[in-house]
Amino acid sequence: MSAHIRIDDLLQLVVDEGASDLHLNVGLPPVLRINGSMHPLDSAPLEPEDTERLMLEVTDEDHLKRVNESGGTDFGFGFGDQARFRVSILRQKGHYGIVMRQIPSKLMTLENIGLPPQIRELLFRPRGLILVTGPTGSGKTTTLASMVNIINAERDCHIITVEDPVEYYHEHQKSLVTQREVGVDVKSFAYALRSALRQDPDVILVGEMRDLETMSAAITAAETGHLVFATLHTTGAARTVDRIVDAFPTDQQEQVRIQLSATLVAVISQVLLPRIDKAGRVAGFEIMIATDSIRSLIREGKTYRITSDIQTGGRLGMVTLDANLMALYEEGLISLEEMIRVADSPSVIMEKLESTKKRR
Repeated sequence: MSAHIRIDDLLQLVVDEGASDLHLNVGLPPVLRINGSMHPLDSAPLEPEDTERLMLEVTDEDHLKRVNESGGTDFGFGFGDQARFRVSILRQKGHYGIVMRQIPSKLMTLENIGLPPQIRELLFRPRGLILVTGPTGSGKTTTLASMVNIINAERDCHIITVEDPVEYYHEHQKSLVTQREVGVDVKSFAYALRSALRQDPDVILVGEMRDLETMSAAITAAETGHLVFATLHTTGAARTVDRIVDAFPTDQQEQVRIQLSATLVAVISQVLLPRIDKAGRVAGFEIMIATDSIRSLIREGKTYRITSDIQTGGRLGMVTLDANLMALYEEGLISLEEMIRVADSPSVIMEKLESTKKRR
């Protein structure tokens, strides 16, 4: 690869092509991810000195030290006023690798994202826990940033976010927004959460509930009169509740179920799928809003029955993932293959499609 190609040239290409990610690995040309598919550039494979030079163009001394000590680091990077990127530097096979994810500069509305209007009402609750879940790259950060933006514009309160790294920058609007970056402003999610309670917050956003300590602190914050938003790498409402409960020691699980049943407001689980009607991707959702019935199921450890409550909660804005995927498929937005790939119960969906065909 020519030594004069700089990271700025590659990032400009990412912006121009509307790519979500840029991958830089030794032995391959730069690769863009566009609408979920990988697109290698038509250029020579990167050499070890190329990835090192490109890495040094975006990495400061502190993060470089972290890479060399622990094998990797993550941080936010501003590309002028055009875009922000979440950067992950890693060591692999003795060389440097780089993944840069473009953070959309324009915040989407909940309608753009595809969430029902009932979700908006939840953002004005005085307290409770709202979880946005899904696999890596499913748009959780975008959904949360859009929610924070609504609160910032319409509520008179103090919002504290704890992120790793800070991705979307929120200017003070009607609210005061404090954004803290793990590893830069504060040492850990759990520590930031505990200290946040002494900083007069109304709303707290936790970038990720990675461990028992952070989960416990988030639940406590929701219990003590704050509206708490957090993410988990789970799919589906029932699995999310189980994941939190199972993270605690057995002798604490009953207490956690009681706490969750009292504090949980909603679980929004999402996946991102390539569109077939036009370029881009569309989100599929499972939405659970905690009713008295669902709170009882959580308290009694009967999470396997949550899905049936979601199925009957349409007027409240609830929907199962499979029902939402079916709707996207019938609208001609996603392919049959994609729907089946991410569905909870592919066989049930296929049966429904067959019976629909027969009725026609």
